[in-house]
Order: sequence, then C-alpha cells, then structure tokens
Amino acid sequence: MVRTRRSGRVEPDTKEQVCSDDTQPSQVKDADQPKDCKMVKQRRTRCRGRVELEKEQVCSEDAQSSQVKDADQPDEDDHDTDELDEEASSESSTEGEDGSRPSKRHRRSSAQAAQPTQSWRTEEDSDEAPPELAFHPARTPGAQMSSADTHTPLDLFKLFFTEEAVKTLCDNTNKQVAIHVAKGAKYKWTNIGVSEMYKFMGLIFYMSVIKLDHVTAYWRQNSIFCVPFPATVMARERCRCIAGNIKMSDPHKDQENDKKSGTPEHDSLFQARPLLDTIRNACKALYHPHKNLAMHDRVSGSNHFRLFVLADAGNGYIVDLAVFTGKHSRHMGRKVSCDAVLSLVDHSVLGSGYHVYMDIFFTSPKLFRALHGRNMGACGMHSYGIKNCPRSISNALTKSSGRGAIRWIRDGPLLFVKWMDAGEVCVCSTIHSAYAGDTVQRTVRSRKGASTTKTYPCPSPVVDYHKHMGGVGVSEPLSQDFATQHRNGDWSRKLFFHFLDMAARNACIIYNELVTQRQQTPLSYKAFLKELTVQLCEVSNKRTHHKQVSSDHVPVPVDKSPDARRQPTQGCVLCTKNKGKRHLTAWKCKGCDVALCLQFNRNCFEEWHKPT
Repeated sequence: MVRTRRSGRVEPDTKEQVCSDDTQPSQVKDADQPKDCKMVKQRRTRCRGRVELEKEQVCSEDAQSSQVKDADQPDEDDHDTDELDEEASSESSTEGEDGSRPSKRHRRSSAQAAQPTQSWRTEEDSDEAPPELAFHPARTPGAQMSSADTHTPLDLFKLFFTEEAVKTLCDNTNKQVAIHVAKGAKYKWTNIGVSEMYKFMGLIFYMSVIKLDHVTAYWRQNSIFCVPFPATVMARERCRCIAGNIKMSDPHKDQENDKKSGTPEHDSLFQARPLLDTIRNACKALYHPHKNLAMHDRVSGSNHFRLFVLADAGNGYIVDLAVFTGKHSRHMGRKVSCDAVLSLVDHSVLGSGYHVYMDIFFTSPKLFRALHGRNMGACGMHSYGIKNCPRSISNALTKSSGRGAIRWIRDGPLLFVKWMDAGEVCVCSTIHSAYAGDTVQRTVRSRKGASTTKTYPCPSPVVDYHKHMGGVGVSEPLSQDFATQHRNGDWSRKLFFHFLDMAARNACIIYNELVTQRQQTPLSYKAFLKELTVQLCEVSNKRTHHKQVSSDHVPVPVDKSPDARRQPTQGCVLCTKNKGKRHLTAWKCKGCDVALCLQFNRNCFEEWHKPT
C-alpha cells in the first residue's frame, strides 16, 4: 500500500489496481477536494447504494408473492366489521411459538390455501334444488280483522295514528312552540288540538296528490292555476307554522337525553321514539305477511337517517322497520346490516319457512347461513368483493362472454350464480336451483339501428329476484309518485312524513284486502289518498257549482295598535304587482296574509279574490 503525502489517501498496490488510465484524472481531482466534501460524497454514494438494494429486494419479494398469490383473489372487503374480526382471529392463531407473527405474504398464501377453488359450471350442468322449506306462519297471513266489519279509510288510518298518539304529538308540538317563543320567535300561535292535527295531515296528503312548485302556491288566489281547497281548511301561515314545529317527543326530555350523549343510556332515536314504537306495533299487529318478504334499504337525501324496511313482497305492506341516525347511517358495516335483518326477520313473531329477498346492501353468505339455520330461505344480489364468495377464474365469465351466459357454483345450501346481461349480475340464493329453463326478452339494436327482440336464458334466482324486488309501487313503498315530500326541517320531522306515508300505504293495503273479500272493487293508492284526505279534512267530496267562501278570507287590520289614530300600514301587493306603485293600506286578507287596498275608488281586496 502506498500513502500520498498531499492528501493522505491510501492507493492500491499494482496487483490490486483495477482502474484504467481514464479514471486516473478523476482520482487526482478527488484528491484535490477538501476532506469534508469527500466524506459527504461518500455518504451520498452509500445512501444511493442502500436505496437501490432495497428496491431490488422489494421487487424480488413482489415477484415471488405474485407467483404465490392467485390471480383471481382480490383483497378482502375492509368495510365488513365481522370479517375483519375473523381475519384478526385467524391471524392471531398463526403466530409462531416465539410469539412472532408470520409475514403478510405467508398469511395471505395460507388463507388462500384454506379456500379450495372450484370450477364454474354452466347452464348445461344439472343442479339439484334444495329441499322446499315447510311454511309455518305464526298467524294466518293477511289482515288480522274480520271482513264483515266495514272500515273507512279514516278508520284504518287511525289504527296507525291513534288519537292517543296524535294527542301526544299535539302536546309536544305546543311545548316546542312555547320554547321558540320564549327565545324570541314571533309566532301567532294558538295551541293545536287533535282535530286540527288530523286536518293538517289531510292537507299533507292533498299536497302529495296535487303537486305544485311550492307550499305557498296552494294558497295563491290570483292565478287561473290556483287551488281553492287548502284555504278552506287552514290558513297558509298556520299550516307552515305547524309543519315547522311538529314534534314527536317531549322537547324538555330531549335536553336530558342530550346530556347523556356518549353514554350507554343515550337514545339516538329519542326524538322519534314515541311515534316510532306506535307505528311499529301497529304494523305487526294489524297484518301478517305472506311467504315472500322483501328487505329494503332507504337513505334520506341528506344522510341524516337510514331506514331498513321489511315488507310483504306481494303487495308492499310494511311489516317492520328499523331506523339508524347520525354516523351510523352514513358508515355502516356488514355486521350492522346483518344484525338488523336478523332482528326484523324474527321467527318468533313471523314463523318459519319464509323467503327473504334483499338488495345488494344486505346480502352476505354469513347472513344467508344464519337465516338457513332458522329455517328461512334467502335470495339477493351481491357485490363481487364480499367475503366467502367464489373467486375462481376457471371457466368464469369474461368480457367476451355472450349475453345470457350462466355460471354457477354450489357450496352446501348456498348457490352462487353469475349471469351476463348488459353487465355481469351476481346473485346468491338458498332456495333455488341454478337454471330451470327460464328465459327473458331483450331489445337489441343492430349496427344499422334496427331494433329486434331476442330471447336469452336466465337463472332461476334472477327471475324470482326481479319478480319480488323489481316492482315499482310494490317493493319500494317509500319512493312512490304520491309520497309526501317536505324539504325543510331536521331529520325527526322528515321521519314524521315518512311515517305518514307508511300509515297511508298500509291502511290502503288492508282496505283493499277487506273489500276484495267482500267481492267489492278495490281502490288505487291515489283514489285511497283522495278519500282519506276528504275524511281527514271533514269536507264533502261532492262537486258544488257555487264558489266556496272561507271565513278566513276576510279583511282584518294589518296589525293592531293601541293608538287608534296611528294604524300600521303596509304596501298593497296587488298595486305593486300590477301598477308598479306602492300604495299603503291598513287592511290585509286574513286567509292569504297579504296587504290589500280596501277603499271606495280602489278595492284590491275584491280584485285579488276574483276568479280569473
């Protein structure tokens, strides 16, 4: 070894020297650099070497793991709470004797080895349907009342909204308004009673049948498109004030419940609890469902609450429901939906042998096995990524598979079916065979634009699923054409209007079943709502040729003042609109709540109420 005097750098001997003449200038240049610069450069070189070595190790591990991992095995669904618990328990059981955990690659490969893959079968392969479940309902399916008794639409509606429940609703609403007035709200309020509350419900149903742009449009009188009926029942501001302050629970007890937030004693549904329990008990007591049930998931527009609805798949009668609010309605795992279904499909209340059809939100193999253990069948669409579903690529559907292609795998009582329609459809069932010769028709357009109808084979679970879940007006009772909709208000008031829809629809179903047993003509839901509105508002449905005049449409002072010499005035709305001039007046219409001129030479009050 030779050491230089100038830099103290050690150079190799002639035997160990491998550098060429081209590298010698760079060595001389390095020797001229300060010692600190050389050390920094050496550290950078060592860091780059370590990074490159780590990249090579990662690439080699990925290459090995890609060979071990099956190409058709996607990652598990992170949203399934119960599945995560199962994975955690399985991983903890694979720990070594020294307490160390195996690598992620080893855990994944061992989990895949525990699930043997099967090859998908086609419609040409025979599949034996599971044994038919014996149907033993707890009560005789249908309305639980005698058809010999005559029931009006109002009588049946009051079985859900009883006078006792409405009395509680009125008391809580009056308390809510009193709290707002104490805080400075300027309400012209008189306590509401049971009769007036029923009239308010009748107006809500009237608005659900006759659609207008805004609530105030129902009291507009200066248009050829005006509807005179609402003004004969209730003043506009009175109706809006009731709708904005409707309260199902005691507002004073609400504050006590809010103080328990974060504790087990807190009830997240306290604001809806009184009426919710009444509606649920009435739904279960007045009607017993038939064999086929449908499970639906409904989310409010603002995600403030979520409804799980169990309905009779034949007519849409709501048998039971569950409500979730707050963060539980927005982020809900598979375990919560599974528990909700098992709580609603109670065999002690319903009986055994029922077939439950459900949408993609509820379907899971774990739930279907639990229902099968209760002697209840299940069928529903599912997503590709849920746990314990076959993911084999052997003979699976591909993008090039033709329309009508069928693939299926049976795992004990569970049948997994894939069908190619416009896209891939995945269905799971415990009550069907894979294919029983059913067909569907689809309209296909040629390249030239001509439309032709073609027939394709369809699996049995898909046929029955669309039969019991796809009927508009039957399987979706909360999204009808005549559903009551109010955009303003918190989640409890929105839920109140949902309860009105449920009570009206269930009452209509019971009414039609009773009149059918008496061999009479049933009513459509729209005709039933019209008759219910007439009875709630205590008016006659017969058409009269004379104009109905309400006692509310009378001139009253704009505002009462203790000084009779100085009466308050407002601008006349008709003069401002038609003439573009602002004329002050001391009079207004009591029903319309608008200022109108009432003078010898200018009678805007008469002009405003004149039919046009």
